[in-house]
Amino acid sequence: MLQNIGIPLLLTVLAGLSTTIGAFITFFIKKSMIGTKFCFLCLAMGFSAGVMIFVSFVELLPESITNLGFMVAMVAFFAGMLIIYFIDTLIPHMYEEEKGEDLNKKLLASGMLIMIGIAIHNFPEGIAVFFSSLSSIKFGLPIAIAIALHNIPEGISVAMPIYYATKKKRTAFLYSFLSGVAEPVGAILSIIILYRFINEFTLNIIFAAVAGIMVFISFDELLPYAYKHHNKHTIILGILSGMFMMALSLWLL
Repeated sequence: MLQNIGIPLLLTVLAGLSTTIGAFITFFIKKSMIGTKFCFLCLAMGFSAGVMIFVSFVELLPESITNLGFMVAMVAFFAGMLIIYFIDTLIPHMYEEEKGEDLNKKLLASGMLIMIGIAIHNFPEGIAVFFSSLSSIKFGLPIAIAIALHNIPEGISVAMPIYYATKKKRTAFLYSFLSGVAEPVGAILSIIILYRFINEFTLNIIFAAVAGIMVFISFDELLPYAYKHHNKHTIILGILSGMFMMALSLWLL
């Protein structure tokens, strides 16, 4: 199981750098298209939340409970929630774009702060994708897809204020790239620090903690943001689609 880290690392890189897709989309968004943009983003975020919640409660957490016992798995699950909660509390990040009438300096500062916040939040997400994929492609691929979908609007939230402030596509793209590259960096650091300690017990601890992290991200970030910006039926459709696709992929795999 621990012989090949290439595919897990590749999935982590692709998931993290999907922020650059958001940056690329930003360059084609006009003010008249913002409502449509939010429609697709909210659908994608609902889909991402559906995948994360489903795989957490149907695959990762049951796997951990089976191998560790209920109490140990629950401790790891809530520990994962607490870790991401403290990160979110100490270093909050927002997806909001500044108003068009704000000064360029404020837009630039906003984009930079959002980039730093998102980069720090992406560290545990990179660890989640890597270790889930390390165990099985069945776990890792859906999680990588969900994280990637979740990172696209993050890329937009970084690139848009910087692009409006500087009028430079390369600068906006670079900052968006830097926010996403934190995920593979997190995976690489986890390899250096944790790889030698990985066995069936520690891997199942990580599974339960990853489930806690993903449930927190879904309820604290994805769904509140989506509900704030679009009709609730769009988000519900995204959630149901994500859960259905997750169930189908697990059945096929």
